[in-house]
Amino acid sequence: MINSEHERLRLEAVRRHNILDTPPDGTYDALAELAMRMLDCAAGVVSIVDSNRIWLKSHPGLDVDELERDDGLCASAVLQDGPWIVENAAVDPRTLTNPLVAGELGLRFYAGIPLRTAEGFNLGMLAVVDTKPRSLTGQELYNLKLIARVVVELLELRVAARSEAAEARQVNH
Repeated sequence: MINSEHERLRLEAVRRHNILDTPPDGTYDALAELAMRMLDCAAGVVSIVDSNRIWLKSHPGLDVDELERDDGLCASAVLQDGPWIVENAAVDPRTLTNPLVAGELGLRFYAGIPLRTAEGFNLGMLAVVDTKPRSLTGQELYNLKLIARVVVELLELRVAARSEAAEARQVNH
């Protein structure tokens, strides 16, 4: 069950980061691809979970820019405090009826690390997905967490840069 006050504050944090619907960025793409290749998965994503959609800032291996929030695994994962791992989505009760699992894509493996801000809000996920079941080693999970931390740093740097630019405009006026 979603805590409505926490979700409201989380969505405010998403808005403050002003990342939704921004153009592709090679740095985010490189990090998503690194995660994908490091784990030999079909796709890697940097997702931002909005109120009614999951927008993909980066998605090497997937030919989609966004998903309905109810359809994407990142929407469930973003509500967790830590990593959300689904080793075999076809038999996991959390995911077996999901359209990405039961449908044409045939998703089987999902590993997502929340993109948690300093204030404690998960904006989205760094995730890898595959069409075959698998598990993660402790080292692989650690590496995913490191990449997610770099993604969060990039997101926070965007906010800081915009804030500094706004302050500079105020001083010059």
